[in-house]
Amino acid sequence: MKKIICIFGTRPEAVKMVPVVSELKEKKDMFGTKVLVTAQHRGMLDQVLGLFGIEPDYDLNVMQSSQSLAYITTSVLSRVQDILRKEKPDLVLVHGDTTTTFSSALAAFYEGIPAGHVEAGLRSYDKFNPYPEEVNRHLTDVLCDLHFVPTRGAKTNLLAENLKKDNIFVTGNTVIDTLLMAVKKNHRFREKGLNGIDFKRKVILVTAHRRENWGAPLTDICLALKALVRKYRDVEIVYPVHLNPSVKNTVYPVLGHIPAVHLMPPLDYIDFVNLMNKSYLILTDSGGLQEEAPSLGKPVLVLRKVTERPEAVSAGTVKVIGVSKDRIVRETSHLLDDAKTYGRMAGAVNPYGDGKARVRTVRGIMYYLGMAKKKPEEWK
Repeated sequence: MKKIICIFGTRPEAVKMVPVVSELKEKKDMFGTKVLVTAQHRGMLDQVLGLFGIEPDYDLNVMQSSQSLAYITTSVLSRVQDILRKEKPDLVLVHGDTTTTFSSALAAFYEGIPAGHVEAGLRSYDKFNPYPEEVNRHLTDVLCDLHFVPTRGAKTNLLAENLKKDNIFVTGNTVIDTLLMAVKKNHRFREKGLNGIDFKRKVILVTAHRRENWGAPLTDICLALKALVRKYRDVEIVYPVHLNPSVKNTVYPVLGHIPAVHLMPPLDYIDFVNLMNKSYLILTDSGGLQEEAPSLGKPVLVLRKVTERPEAVSAGTVKVIGVSKDRIVRETSHLLDDAKTYGRMAGAVNPYGDGKARVRTVRGIMYYLGMAKKKPEEWK
């Protein structure tokens, strides 16, 4: 039996690691699987753990008010290292591009323990967009020994960086596995404010919280949203606002008193994906929504300068529009006014997965650890 420790610290990481953890735990005769959470984000992480019935074996609870990146890095590094020395696992699994991800991979490297990176190979090649995620994922891929990439494009990135071909596995993205389990046709929202919204109208779902958009860019985003609801009487906006004061203190003064804009606290995962399913289109600076929304037939306009997910842009499901007020209004208006353009984006094929990424990931682990002779087939 091989011992594996899965490490994550934020809600997006948890959402994408849930299927892998479940798949590993189903193979009790082959793997001893433990979960370590850093709680880099406390409340939002706990939502996902509760929804999917995951009880961590270790909870570092590192989150502090106004925490710095340096604090997260050093706290996670030292405390994860202590647990790895105690447990001596055969493999550590990390996910994505958070500071938890990088610090945990570094701790595994210091202890000489192999590490696997789920959702490896994403690149924008601009180290400050997104910040600090772009550097986190570069460093994590250098530190890790095996790489589970969502697409062939991500594999190409890693091969260009001279990483070992035999240790790269094209799996699709595990977020699609979780999404398909969570969306329900007759979902009743837990957040009461959502049950009063008329989804026969054109509802725009907005998420905007990234560090590189704090300050003037986020103000411009909010001003664009204000302009859109004044321009279109049949449009309503739902904006779950991140709890960080740098976000809240910008959003609420601009949008807090507009009836057609529904500001609310962060939603639990089940409410959020079902809200996405009921919305008309999505404006976001998130990474994960660029992968999830196309599976639901929802066009995505990305409020960033660049994206590390070019496959969705190539497929036509996503368009990167930046953060200027005028362009946000123009591009969103085009989708609201032009049914053919909307239909092309809504009907494009999602390049990110078929709901079986977790199976391919675990098969890749088995191959790497010598438990299977044949390397799993790539997601195409």
